[in-house]
Amino acid sequence: MLKQNKLNSKILVAIFFLVLLVSVGCFARKINREAVIFNIDIASDATPAVLNRILEATNSPISEIKFEKGEYHFYPDKGLEQFCYISNHNDVVIKTAFPLFNMKDLVIDGQGSTFIFHGKMIPFLIDESQNISLKNLSIDWEVPFHSEGLVVANDLKNRTFDLKISDIYPYEIRNRQLYFIKESYEHNLGQAILYDPERKAIAYNTESYTPLTLYHDIPEYIKSPKIVSSYKYKLDPIAPSQRILGREFRLQVEEIEPGVVRVFNHGKKMPPIGEILVCKGEQHLNRLAPAIRLTDVYGFNATNVNIHHAGGMGVIAENSADLILDNVNVTPSHGRMVSTTADATHFVGCRGKVVLKNCTFNNQLDDATNVHGTYQEVVDLLDEKSIGVKMGHFQQQGFVIGKPNDTIGLVRLSESFFPYDELTIKSIKKLNSRYQIIMFNENLPETMKTGDLIENLCGYPEVLIENCNISRNRARGLLLSSPKKTIIKNNFFSTEMEALLIPVESGHWYESGNGSNITIENNTFQDCNHSGYDRGVIRFVTDDDNENIAFNNIKIIGNKFNHFDNLILEVANTNNLEFSNNTISISKTFPKLFNQNCAITVKSSKNIEFKNNMYKGEAPLIIETEKGMPELTFN
Repeated sequence: MLKQNKLNSKILVAIFFLVLLVSVGCFARKINREAVIFNIDIASDATPAVLNRILEATNSPISEIKFEKGEYHFYPDKGLEQFCYISNHNDVVIKTAFPLFNMKDLVIDGQGSTFIFHGKMIPFLIDESQNISLKNLSIDWEVPFHSEGLVVANDLKNRTFDLKISDIYPYEIRNRQLYFIKESYEHNLGQAILYDPERKAIAYNTESYTPLTLYHDIPEYIKSPKIVSSYKYKLDPIAPSQRILGREFRLQVEEIEPGVVRVFNHGKKMPPIGEILVCKGEQHLNRLAPAIRLTDVYGFNATNVNIHHAGGMGVIAENSADLILDNVNVTPSHGRMVSTTADATHFVGCRGKVVLKNCTFNNQLDDATNVHGTYQEVVDLLDEKSIGVKMGHFQQQGFVIGKPNDTIGLVRLSESFFPYDELTIKSIKKLNSRYQIIMFNENLPETMKTGDLIENLCGYPEVLIENCNISRNRARGLLLSSPKKTIIKNNFFSTEMEALLIPVESGHWYESGNGSNITIENNTFQDCNHSGYDRGVIRFVTDDDNENIAFNNIKIIGNKFNHFDNLILEVANTNNLEFSNNTISISKTFPKLFNQNCAITVKSSKNIEFKNNMYKGEAPLIIETEKGMPELTFN
């Protein structure tokens, strides 16, 4: 018994010292993680100092990076160069001062500083990291990626209009084409839209005047239809390599005095005098430099962050999880009409939670946010467990749809918007940017065939968007394609297109996800769709022309719609929608564009209920249902 007690004592002592050793080791690791402080001495070009310290982090870990409050410039010349495939952007060789790769538990605190970037840079490039926080800083560019010109004259007879261009936007005219000169970058008129300088928002009815008719097709016999039609594989018609075929410039430009140019041959209405033409260059070539790019990041917090500009999106996150943006504000600076040249935020294949709260998303040239997965097309059935898949849109190139043990849904949209079977990933081999081989743990179902689509059923997050201001921007407010719980509450919307679009986009962007379990509550919708599109303020729509259910369990409760036109809500392919305690009124802010016959349209849907609503609009008919559907009562 005594020997046993001694043995037990020795074991306890050994366990004590082992625990102590582990504790000391953990403590040592903690105290060895340094808090780094940069002062204003590096402000003229902070890239070398910041980059060098981050690159040393493998051997000398960092817990926090702080900046003495001030204005810091970041140039690309001494930045880290990286090739990036970026969803919904151009695939680019980019430079950065903040390559946060394989980092963990890192805080970057600007303490109220402004970071000003130059040229083609991604300010924060964050990859395969955990628990990263950005706070108390502003991101801007010295020279923006877009350009602006004031319309000072138009000639309806000769179909010309004149632009007065500030010295802020230097330009050249070459071969009668206008090019705006940036830092190591230039763009032509390209994608353009009108802003109202008084409202500092997208102009009313801009679709009558823009986009500019930059090109026209050259005669068919000059193209190469035989080569295109005989090619073995399906081509992406909107990829830059295909888009340029068979077209030439239509618009011509000449300078009539320094700082004033005349534009000839525009095919739409002449832009009104006094409005500002904003342009950002060639479509599909102008998304080069998002402000914050996240890939495979688990745990990201941005707090008190202002994004005044970016040559692309404000935040683009791919295959990441648990992302919280609190008081992140995308707003323009220096009197510019534009903040970011694409979406304010965008989330692809993310999981866990996506939270946007207390944010302002103004004046960006695309949506406030887009939450979705990706469809990828099955092009080969290789063996009993393997398939070859192709990326559908050229701006999906390089995207990996999931990781081992993720559940993949097999979809045939002609039959259903929901998977007909499921498999789990064993491995993915990326052979090139558009073609990957996926091996599954299970055998492929006998019913599977080429042309089917796959989606990652694990790659959708719960979404909360609360207390945000979403206005003055081009395009939509929110695009929501997650079947997980989604709450949109206490927000303000005033967008040039739909405030809320719940889509299935299977044929162009290949953005997957069936919006379900969505609550839209206590929001204000003010004069949306004012740019010239005949659409509902809230819209459920699919690319595929069938009557299959795509959307489930929707609640639209206690909202205020103050609208200049009649159409408020478009419902299609929806099951179980409640529209209750909402108020609809007419604003008179603008003249009606379409004066639609009804306020609400419903088709290919069931279990739709309207109750306790108040209608103060002017539509002759409140609800219009397609033939074959039971009549719906609005109350």
